Amino acid sequence: MNHASEIGFIPSEKYVSKDLQKIAEKIFHDERIADEEGLLLFEKGSLPFLGSLANHIREKLHGDKTYFNRNFHIEPTNVCVFSCNFCSYSRLYAHREEGWELSAEDMMNMVRKYDGKPITEVHIVGGVHPKLNLEFFADVLRKIKAHRPDLHIKGFTAVELDYMFRKAKMNNEEGLNFLKEAGLDSLPGGGAEIFDAEIREKICADKVNTKGWLSIHETAHKLGMHSNATMLYGHIEKYWHRIDHMSRLRVLQDKTKGFNTFIPLKFRNKDNDMSSVPESTTVEDMKMYAVARIYLDNFPHLKAYWPMLGRQNALIKQVKRKPIERDTLYNEIRDYSNIDINEMQVNSSLN
Repeated sequence: MNHASEIGFIPSEKYVSKDLQKIAEKIFHDERIADEEGLLLFEKGSLPFLGSLANHIREKLHGDKTYFNRNFHIEPTNVCVFSCNFCSYSRLYAHREEGWELSAEDMMNMVRKYDGKPITEVHIVGGVHPKLNLEFFADVLRKIKAHRPDLHIKGFTAVELDYMFRKAKMNNEEGLNFLKEAGLDSLPGGGAEIFDAEIREKICADKVNTKGWLSIHETAHKLGMHSNATMLYGHIEKYWHRIDHMSRLRVLQDKTKGFNTFIPLKFRNKDNDMSSVPESTTVEDMKMYAVARIYLDNFPHLKAYWPMLGRQNALIKQVKRKPIERDTLYNEIRDYSNIDINEMQVNSSLN
């Protein structure tokens, strides 16, 4: 029996190959797809077909809910010792006068701006500045927690942490414990880029390697700290590089169950050394999200990062989902589906 039609898939072999039909059947029976099947989805799956599969999975997980949280970002510096070819954000340390560097007091002033507002998280991430070391950031974390103990601090990519720990002559466990005791609650997923060594050598050769990135996140999970995971896509990588990347994440998630969400990050070609590489199309972006939802069966959430994906492409009201405010760990705070957007704009308790 072909179960595809029962859940909105395109059932006719006139439109969908037998190989894709078999994948749809596996999804219906909650079976894990193999790497080669994930690659086949990228290569042969149409967007309507992939979207149907992905939507079936997300609705089984979350119904019609879509989550958002209230946070603010602190970017301590855009000065960086590393020179990633895709980066249009940082300034090399040799040209640090072109960038910015916040003091601890500057950062605390940003935290104080949100006093009395319903913010649940601060996200701290920036360039790798040699003068902003482990003790400096631990002191900032302590000050934030002293000022607002209930604020969840998500901070520092594995790239930043690897550099800080090496300078402090600490291993990953020692360094993470040190920051955890100072107030760090969880890790963002940045710095993963693409795990394939050949691609990584071409786009970000001088920062933490794949083994180091995965090790830091595995250690954080063992210490009871959750984290996110990312992948930079749409540049010089091939489909199989994406599957390889997600495969390594899926293996680690099987082991630790410590990842909250996966965030595909769209490559942008403005103001960097890869400006000649064309950006992916919107259709390709949607296919990326769909395949990720299908393949990463042990990740509870996917996140649409609108600064890279585009605000219109990340909107949720258009697909009639219930917007649910959540905290960093996806505990539900409030259902906003019955609150008018105009009320949210004028009612200070809602924004």
